[in-house]
Amino acid sequence: MNGNPSFLIGPENRKIAYRKLNWGSPTVVFCGGYMSDMEGTKALFLEESCKELGLSYVRFDYSGHGNSSEKFEDGTIGKWRDDALSVIDQVTEGPLIIIGSSMGGWIGLLVSLSRKDRVKAFIGIAAAPDFTRELMWESYSDTIKETLKRDGIYLGPSEYSDEPYKVSYGLIQEGDDHLLLNKAIELDCPVRLFHGLKDNDVPSEFSMRIAEKLKSDDVIISFSKSGDHRLSTPADLSRLKQALNEFC
Repeated sequence: MNGNPSFLIGPENRKIAYRKLNWGSPTVVFCGGYMSDMEGTKALFLEESCKELGLSYVRFDYSGHGNSSEKFEDGTIGKWRDDALSVIDQVTEGPLIIIGSSMGGWIGLLVSLSRKDRVKAFIGIAAAPDFTRELMWESYSDTIKETLKRDGIYLGPSEYSDEPYKVSYGLIQEGDDHLLLNKAIELDCPVRLFHGLKDNDVPSEFSMRIAEKLKSDDVIISFSKSGDHRLSTPADLSRLKQALNEFC
């Protein structure tokens, strides 16, 4: 957890920051959330958990996040998926366990669909596929929509950071190219989904909808009655570690 990150060159010469630790197989890859970085609570907890369980581990920053290059507002779901695939293809080998939190749940599902032959299991934490359409555009007022069309970006308040919540019109438009909940999700590996019933950002019904669309029959959803969007309490993290241990 100390020291400088490593870097790789992704698509369009994007410089992607990552940390890779080799402890065994399979390799766990963590896909973080929107405007988050690889130094978050869950990312660091998973690193310690993988060390204890003897699993290799990779965490990284999407372009426009953390230590990676590019402007955040130039990012899209497709670009961030490709960043994740670049990390997987360049620094991992063998079987994978993909873990995705919030937006990372969408990215993680897209990545898993692109590397189905390698993905041993998928774990989603308040996974939010299609959020650019359902939780952003369709919930925005006409005023916000006009701001996006006019300025190309909307700056909203964030309860997780002093920085404004940045949303680009390009993100929303391009997100429509990667929607998952409008069709079958052709992923046949074991899937574990965690969601808080007090999640004010991504409704818990999203995990139910993901489960219904997945091809896999080995899908278990764990709801936390008191859980919020972050699912970072000691009890939440303990359940996450138990799920990971199941796939060792």
